[in-house]
Amino acid sequence: MPAVHDVLISGAGVAGPALAHWLHHHGIRATVVERAPAPRPGGYAIDLRGVAIDVAERMGVLDEIRRNLTEMNGAAFVDARGRRRAGISSADAVDDGRSLEVLRGDLVRILHTPTTVYTEYLYDDTLTALEQDGDRVRATFEKAAPRTFDLVVGADGLHSTTRRLAFGPEERYARFLGAHISIFTVPNHLGLDREALLFNVPGKGSGMYQTPRAEGAKGIFLVRTDGDAGIARRPPAAQRAYLRAEFSGLGWENDRILDAMDASEDFYFDSVTRIHMDAWSTGRVALLGDAGYCPSPMSGQGTSLALVGAYVLAQELARHDGTAEALAAYEARMRPYVNANQAIADAGLGILAPRTRRGIVLRNTLLRAGGPLLSLLGRFDERLSRAAEALDLDAPVVSRRVV
Repeated sequence: MPAVHDVLISGAGVAGPALAHWLHHHGIRATVVERAPAPRPGGYAIDLRGVAIDVAERMGVLDEIRRNLTEMNGAAFVDARGRRRAGISSADAVDDGRSLEVLRGDLVRILHTPTTVYTEYLYDDTLTALEQDGDRVRATFEKAAPRTFDLVVGADGLHSTTRRLAFGPEERYARFLGAHISIFTVPNHLGLDREALLFNVPGKGSGMYQTPRAEGAKGIFLVRTDGDAGIARRPPAAQRAYLRAEFSGLGWENDRILDAMDASEDFYFDSVTRIHMDAWSTGRVALLGDAGYCPSPMSGQGTSLALVGAYVLAQELARHDGTAEALAAYEARMRPYVNANQAIADAGLGILAPRTRRGIVLRNTLLRAGGPLLSLLGRFDERLSRAAEALDLDAPVVSRRVV
């Protein structure tokens, strides 16, 4: 008999609808509260790798995901005058079907739409308090009336409200990795076709990429910094001002991308941060995906961790009689997988934004030579592939005594 019968999920991005699907599969009711007024369309490119693809197949959505791939062909590094200095082709990667790239908005739509038949969604609302009392949790909302649930799951991202309410301030768990990243839609004035162009000055990177899955192109800014001044938690106007101060007048297309920034409706800005917690549950509140174990955008594995975590959490809740035992089993299975993927979280910064001019020249030279750097990238791909496969979806039940 399942450990719980009704679950509140905070967050309707990737992890939330995925968990709602699997809870329904196991006969458990789910309610999802989401701060946004509706599912967010568009967004940036994200990856599914390894066992996350198997989870998508078991959900019955893999074919739809494959119909919505970004179809990117590669990337080129350019100088301030737009001249191509080096590049990476998609042909350089081994296509074994275990890595797929889609736009975040497409994946959210694919996961969310089927769940609306059997899941209650509370949009334009958020949690304001959680009170645990024995075998129930009383959830207080900003707008809806308070309700009680067997379990509350925070699937509400890097800056999780659920984590703050149940575990304390974000600062206890966030590990800043020395960079900020911004992505947003811009006009495709360069006429890009399934390609990314990237430009560097020491410690900074900017770029544009185009996919047939979205109108226009995506503008990208990446800034390396030794300290975190908290800019990721400031209003978007302050974040835009920060980017103008960092990138204005640097050459290439930076000023045109900055000019298009204000009109963009999907402006995204955040720190490159890892979340590390010694436990992902306290009583009857648990965390899922970035809320509990964000590996940072540089790993490319946050989406996969969310999908796999949703599968494992629902599976353990369904096959344990006790909530504490189920949550302990969830963490025991997920922890090695999470650790393996967090270990590669900052590997991409040195390639996307070398700290020195010499580093930029060296990277481009090695890429043109087609040897050492591609070999290094190949070894990183091997580490990534091993991390992406580092979990058994069909692990047997392990009874764990919780004291």
